[in-house]
Amino acid sequence: MQTIDEPRLESDLAYRFGYVAEFMGFGEADIAAIHGAAGALAPLVPGLVDAVYAKLFNYTSTWRHFVPRQDGFTGGLPMALEDLPPDHPVIAFRKEHLSRYLVTLVTKPYDGKMLSYLDMVGKMHTNKAGSKNIHVPLVQMNALMGFVADAFNATILGLGLDRATEVATLRAFGKLLWIQNDLITRQYAV
Repeated sequence: MQTIDEPRLESDLAYRFGYVAEFMGFGEADIAAIHGAAGALAPLVPGLVDAVYAKLFNYTSTWRHFVPRQDGFTGGLPMALEDLPPDHPVIAFRKEHLSRYLVTLVTKPYDGKMLSYLDMVGKMHTNKAGSKNIHVPLVQMNALMGFVADAFNATILGLGLDRATEVATLRAFGKLLWIQNDLITRQYAV
């Protein structure tokens, strides 16, 4: 039986990632499956991003978070939610960020830099990083992650991979998204 330093899980990102990854069985074979899917998924990223933003646009509870100034966005903003169409420049700006995130997941090494990046994804949706005016409630983040997980599943199932590769890829992305969700959730508990 391993002894886990539970307080360290809250203060040491690498230790936390190592524990969660080991507990779930996320390892080199999963990373290889994720990276192996990059070529097939890359052309589908714009469609995935559009699907995410179409879903976000359907709810005031999610769309309202694009009205405040986004960190790094220098263009003009609408004064009200009703004045923020899906083709607004701030939405194009946010879509670029999501596209880069998806590309990063399937192409970059899973090292300390990646762990910091995945942790920052959670932090930037709170007022702890980026814009102090943005704090996306955890329920919205959980709903979004569930939608993204299902979109990944549907996309992977549509790639026509051989069964063993399909299963390995689905399982790898499932574990990865649970790790990402843990790193998002931790920002709400700290």
